[in-house]
Amino acid sequence: MQDIDTQIRDLVAQIVEKTPDEIKPDSRFVEDLGMDSMMALEILAAIEKKYKISIPEEKLAEFKTLNDTLAVVKENLAKKDNHA
Repeated sequence: MQDIDTQIRDLVAQIVEKTPDEIKPDSRFVEDLGMDSMMALEILAAIEKKYKISIPEEKLAEFKTLNDTLAVVKENLAKKDNHA
């Protein structure tokens, strides 16, 4: 099974229509990859569905790079695990 970092990178790549190799950990979504707010919402929704977590919409502003996104996802997964 792919690790979470690879899964999220692949998901982002699909939504911004780039290859996963083009999505670097510190690639800025808007400036480097051309992401718009609808793509960001699509990524948020896809992550929530895939991992069965709920991420507050205000956290969307933190989705600036792949690393930032992974940090938010892992933080929310940890909260989910603690409540399981």
